[in-house]
Amino acid sequence: MDIATISGLVLAITVIVVALIMDGGSPAELFAHPSAIILIFGGSLGATVITSPLKVVLTLPKVIMQAFTSAGFDAKGTIELLTKLADKARREGLLALEEDSRKITDKFLKKGVMMVVDGVEPEQVSAILETTVDQMRTRHKSGIGFFTAAGAFAPTFGIIGTVMGLISVLKQLDNPSALGEAIAAAFLATLWGLLSANLIYLPIAGKLKAKSEEEARNRYMQLEGILSIQAGENPRIVRDKLTAYMTPSEVKGEDDAEKAKGDQKVPAGNKAQA
Repeated sequence: MDIATISGLVLAITVIVVALIMDGGSPAELFAHPSAIILIFGGSLGATVITSPLKVVLTLPKVIMQAFTSAGFDAKGTIELLTKLADKARREGLLALEEDSRKITDKFLKKGVMMVVDGVEPEQVSAILETTVDQMRTRHKSGIGFFTAAGAFAPTFGIIGTVMGLISVLKQLDNPSALGEAIAAAFLATLWGLLSANLIYLPIAGKLKAKSEEEARNRYMQLEGILSIQAGENPRIVRDKLTAYMTPSEVKGEDDAEKAKGDQKVPAGNKAQA
């Protein structure tokens, strides 16, 4: 599970509930008029479905799960694998990577290494893999666009719900005792419209966009490594190239790990003398 997504959602809900209680209200008041909730979610999702292809709508459960699950991409492990492949290719030739390529579980990486083993030209390898990444980003944009559109529709349906509620209020002007509750119910629709947009739809769209960019970065890193292997570059150069795709914190963590390994290899007596 993606801890950041879940933590952010819990924090936002907690702040809203606490603020509501501090103002003298109750969380139960948010659900006092289910018609407002039905209007906001049903209306915003219905309008968004109109703007989206059916194949995008059918993949929504999977898209939502992506926002709440971690990508699981091991950048450090990929760099280690590509560095080892570069070293082996330099010593034994590209054909020696055929058996290793069959053991790779990442489909994108496996496809690239197998093309190198098959002797495909570097320009074609680059073009095919770049097209694969571009198509991946296009698919991701469909899901991102769905939730972005829903985030735009929700506040509008909140206003529609408020207007409908105010119409009901005007019908009860002869009953002053019921006006307070009727007005509160009318503005509850606006509240749910804003909450659903800024707490659900737009945050999910933002999370999906961030994950899409992260996956694209990792794919381009793999592409760089594949082309470097094909060019017969020094494994150290390959490692340095791929490390450039990592964030400073990730690089620091890797350096600390390498330093710890080096300290373990030094005998205690020699380390003390040093």
